[in-house]
Amino acid sequence: MTETSSKLPLKTKLLYGSGAAAYGIKDNGFAVFLLYYYNQVVGMRADVVSLAIAIALFVDAMIDPIIGQMTDRTRTSIGRRHPWLYGSAIPIAIAWLLLWHPPEASPTVQFFYLLTMAMLVRFSLSANEVPSLAIVPELSKDYHDRTSIVRYRSLLGWTSGLVMMVLAYGVLLVPSEEYPVGLLNKDGYSTFAFIGAGIMFVAVLVSATSTHRRIVDRYQAEKAHPETAEDFSQMLAAFRFSPYMLLMFAGVFAFTNQGLTFAMTPYLLTHVWEFGSTELTLYSAVLFIGVILAFVLVTPISMRIGKAKGAAYLTFLAVVFGTMPYWLRMAGLFPEPGSPYLIPALFIAIIIAIGASISAMILTFSMMADVTDAYEYTAGKRTEGLFSSGMWLMQKMVGGMGILVSGLIIAFIQLPEQAVPGSVDPGIVDNLALIFVTIITIIGLTGTWAYTLFPLNEEDHSDRLSKLATASPPAE
Repeated sequence: MTETSSKLPLKTKLLYGSGAAAYGIKDNGFAVFLLYYYNQVVGMRADVVSLAIAIALFVDAMIDPIIGQMTDRTRTSIGRRHPWLYGSAIPIAIAWLLLWHPPEASPTVQFFYLLTMAMLVRFSLSANEVPSLAIVPELSKDYHDRTSIVRYRSLLGWTSGLVMMVLAYGVLLVPSEEYPVGLLNKDGYSTFAFIGAGIMFVAVLVSATSTHRRIVDRYQAEKAHPETAEDFSQMLAAFRFSPYMLLMFAGVFAFTNQGLTFAMTPYLLTHVWEFGSTELTLYSAVLFIGVILAFVLVTPISMRIGKAKGAAYLTFLAVVFGTMPYWLRMAGLFPEPGSPYLIPALFIAIIIAIGASISAMILTFSMMADVTDAYEYTAGKRTEGLFSSGMWLMQKMVGGMGILVSGLIIAFIQLPEQAVPGSVDPGIVDNLALIFVTIITIIGLTGTWAYTLFPLNEEDHSDRLSKLATASPPAE
């Protein structure tokens, strides 16, 4: 058994997973605060802000396959991926700082500033996340250990993002004499940016260092460099690989829901449920409970019923509990704002929904590692970076669509700028809840069905590994 076929040591899983802190902080900032900050604090129109964020996501997504193919073809003394992992640290930190410090200028200048900075943040994160995800198949060949690796990475990524959310809601964005509404505290967002940039920089370097020996030693021991997708036609052939296309199809719905849900969260919590600073801080802690729930349950679920079926069931569970409070509210059966039963009832539903949703996404990333093995067996090419980039391309495209739809919803219902919770027309609030929950339900149920189409399972994986281990290397 080779080093990369054995299970990854716990210490390495933790250190490797710490690199997800950069993506977790970025993802949380983009999904939860960025639209609200530029709309309610800077003063840009919500639809214009969401358009800029969506354009940045779409452009970045188109760059990802190029980065993925370049990492596959990179040849250095420290391997294919690590030059990218080390080199992305400083650009990530600088771009993140600039994003949260827009100039006082005309709406047009602010639009292009936001667009440019958002693209720089995403480009630099792509240069890290694409090769980082690409090394999962190389870190372990064990079917279930891959899920374990991804769950540690997800745990630490989510934890970092949620810690920043708790810090923002509980310390940085609290009401003051100058800012009676804490979420409108401009200075708090500046501090949020500096703290996040520091954590991102350190996390990226720690993760790269932790996997250096395991990956680079293996690379240096190879007698010949692996074949990759060398031109555009071979890239397209990889992307047309049936298991890959089916997994991407399912992922479209999962990540669209995530982008839409998190972009809408500040609006839903403050205007539908009329949360203040204390409740928003508690909400952040509740999300962390959901993350822990996913961490504990995802591997047993995968081992019992398989990755694809597990992702389908979990997606359905997330839809049921994620939308239930809103459906019941519209029927007059859910506790109203101010009721002592609102917090426990809403938070229980959120914990189950977020735990199920994160578990499904962990399984999605784990299945992507299995796709790379299947393609190597079928086509004789190692394209981990290309497949990794495709996953990020899909996630960003549909995540951007979720943010864009969120901005359009806010503009459509005509939510006032700097709106104070409890003072908004009830009709606007009802429209906000109805439109959101309808879209989420339709997308989630479609995603549940899509996961059932994924064809690869544990038995197939074991059979492929056995055949690859006994096969002679492909001819040069």
